[in-house]
Amino acid sequence: MTSPVDPPILTDKYPRDQSVFRPENLLREGRRQRGLTQGKVPDVCLLDPDGDIVRWLRASGRAQRCGVWACYHTDLFTFTHEGREIGVIGNAVGASFAVLLAEQLFASGCQLLISITSAGQIAETIPSPCFVLIDKALRDEGTSYHYLAPSDFAPAPAPVLARLKGAFDALPFSVVKGAAWTTDAPYRETEKAIAANRDRGILAVEMEAAALYAFAAARGKSVVCFAHITNQMAQSGDDFEKGEADGALTSLAVVRAVSDALATQE
Repeated sequence: MTSPVDPPILTDKYPRDQSVFRPENLLREGRRQRGLTQGKVPDVCLLDPDGDIVRWLRASGRAQRCGVWACYHTDLFTFTHEGREIGVIGNAVGASFAVLLAEQLFASGCQLLISITSAGQIAETIPSPCFVLIDKALRDEGTSYHYLAPSDFAPAPAPVLARLKGAFDALPFSVVKGAAWTTDAPYRETEKAIAANRDRGILAVEMEAAALYAFAAARGKSVVCFAHITNQMAQSGDDFEKGEADGALTSLAVVRAVSDALATQE
């Protein structure tokens, strides 16, 4: 028998070393090949993994495609919400894709990145639906290990959390703070795994936060992630209901509260 060894996801990562492949280089070539001028994305950008916010903004005529976004994989839309310009990318599902876009957004001038994703309820003591301000995320995915040394959780940036204290008090719906479980395998949420994470104090399960927080820590960037609890893993009917406009309006209220508190942060 061979002796146990660390799996490849934990070896040969060197998270403090600079990567040979840089987002700035990819964007440079994207601009060259597509004839785009170099420009800046909005200071505040939003990842919308479900795509509901983007769909509502486009259907209501509020979103315009950003002409300087040189990403090969996505369209960035801009819109003005209560006087503030915001960039948004829809359908950015999963840890690796979210961080690929985060790298490119910050290389393009973004100063604050918000992620709001639909999530499954783990804790039985919180209301549903509600928003969870994720203060730390269990690293049950692969991307975070390329940015930070192994640990159980990736924490939200402490300065971001400090400046968000009281930011949601005036909202007419619940925003609770707590931990999430970030998974790469949503269809492997077994009863035993759910029970184990409930015992850890996990509130919700989603697919991006741990990697985005690891990226934020490694790069010194301002990132904040929310889990919009909308379901109990479809174990019964009438699940995944987000409310009016598929949750776009409440999500935009969260975005406004965050941007008001953080947009001036250096």
